[in-house]
Amino acid sequence: MKLSSKSRYAVMALADIASFNKNKPVSLRDISLRQNISLVFLEQIFSKLKKNNIVKSIRGTNGGYVLSNDPNQIKLSSIFLAVDEKVKQVQCKKESKKGCNGKSSKCITHYLWDELELYINDFFNKKNLGDLLKKNLETRTET
Repeated sequence: MKLSSKSRYAVMALADIASFNKNKPVSLRDISLRQNISLVFLEQIFSKLKKNNIVKSIRGTNGGYVLSNDPNQIKLSSIFLAVDEKVKQVQCKKESKKGCNGKSSKCITHYLWDELELYINDFFNKKNLGDLLKKNLETRTET
């Protein structure tokens, strides 16, 4: 399984915002510096996140972005969907009339990858930003 940089960075940036004061906007510049993500790339990502109501932008000198909802309400699958990414295991396409190996039949492991994809997508549908914050807090207190 491979997630695109866009998906991973979107989750990282939103977790960054969620870990700060919920009422105070966070600038993309600050996220860029803390998470080592290109500012230009963050601008592209946040344009999509804003369009899909994951974040709200606040204008002004102390402006930036805030989450539209509580971190526990934002599913990771919603973030992936907002940035136009889908978790896909292999090149096999369920809806294809033609086989995934270029022949008239599906590859021998096709149904295995389909099942794995369902499990992974279900996992991301059950996980939210709040879960990431809890896990990070638990990890910090254990060390």
